[in-house]
Amino acid sequence: MKLHPPTFWKHVMTVLGGALGAQALPLLAAPLITRLCTPADMGAFSLWLALVAVTAIGATLRMETAMILDHEAEQQRTCFGVVLYSATITAVIVTALTVGAHLVDVPTIHQLTWPALLTVGIGTWLTANMQTTLAYATSHNAFGKAARAKVWGAGTIAVSQLVLLFVGVGGVALLAGQLIGLFTGLMMARLFLKPPPARIDWTLGPEGRAYLARHRNFWRYALPSNLLNNLVGQLPLFLIGMRHGAVAAGLYALTQRVLAAPISLLAASVLEVFKRQSVHEFQTVGNCKQAYRYTFKVLLLLGLAPSLVLLLFSPHLFAWVFGPAWREAGELAQILAPLYFLNFIASPLSYVFFVTGKQNVDLWWQLTLFVMTVSAFVIPGSLHDNVLWYAIGYSTLYFVYLHMSWQCSQNRLATA
Repeated sequence: MKLHPPTFWKHVMTVLGGALGAQALPLLAAPLITRLCTPADMGAFSLWLALVAVTAIGATLRMETAMILDHEAEQQRTCFGVVLYSATITAVIVTALTVGAHLVDVPTIHQLTWPALLTVGIGTWLTANMQTTLAYATSHNAFGKAARAKVWGAGTIAVSQLVLLFVGVGGVALLAGQLIGLFTGLMMARLFLKPPPARIDWTLGPEGRAYLARHRNFWRYALPSNLLNNLVGQLPLFLIGMRHGAVAAGLYALTQRVLAAPISLLAASVLEVFKRQSVHEFQTVGNCKQAYRYTFKVLLLLGLAPSLVLLLFSPHLFAWVFGPAWREAGELAQILAPLYFLNFIASPLSYVFFVTGKQNVDLWWQLTLFVMTVSAFVIPGSLHDNVLWYAIGYSTLYFVYLHMSWQCSQNRLATA
């Protein structure tokens, strides 16, 4: 198979256009938001958002990834039904668990307000269904419509948070604005894409159970792997909040948000196209090394300049853009810049584990990463010390990850 760069870039630019709008609006609003709320407010909101991000992965059972492989309308309808059922059950369970954890004074969870506790399930449900709807768009190359929906959601979040903060609602403004934006984004996505309707029953029907059995590798291997991946991504925030307090968590949250922007903007856009290219190439010639090699070069070129800027100038940039109170967040960004550069490259290319059916290999790597992350943040030391050990350990594991994914793209990686 011959990869056509013009087609590749056409799709990338379409997805990137939506991602630019979806990410630029919150980033443009961030300097105003950081002047209307405190690091403690940002820390509490970020803890809630981290809980939603992790639980939403479990709510989908990773079935939205399987949808990209199943293009038949009836199979996709079944997939929507499975995710709707799973997301609803998960939303109820996670709300009950977080309330219970608050009542028994579990560290970190106890820092959340009652509005945050009672809306974790709602945020989980909305996020899971949005992810599934966007996967439906990818399966049909409807990148433009998905981009418009993302812009609507992100724009609504930014505007709602700013308005609520300005009128003096307080820390709950960030939470309320996020929920308003998630709902708006989902409604617009369904309006633009018109996915097949799905209904929910008290039990999962035989079609749903058969769908889960056929795609068991996704919930057996990809689900725990992605849960670990997402949990590891949010774990520093939880551990920092537990050890160093809400203010430190807020500083790290802003660092994470800024450093993740290039990944959300560029890498995620490339990923959406790489998904289609790698699946098609693998089904045609038995490997996807050509798509992998081309995508690797694209990511390397796109990620180098932003990473160098963050590495050299982060403390000054953060203090100037977000205010003097957030300078320490820039110091954390300087430590983490090399790690996020590797993350920018490795994360999209990890999709080859799904394409080639090697989700179990990815799972073992995620388990190792989890152990490393916990170890880095339980070591006695300052916030900067913990973040430095985390960056060194994570970067080392990313080099291993890139090697495994390259072998996997050639269909040469033995099953673990």
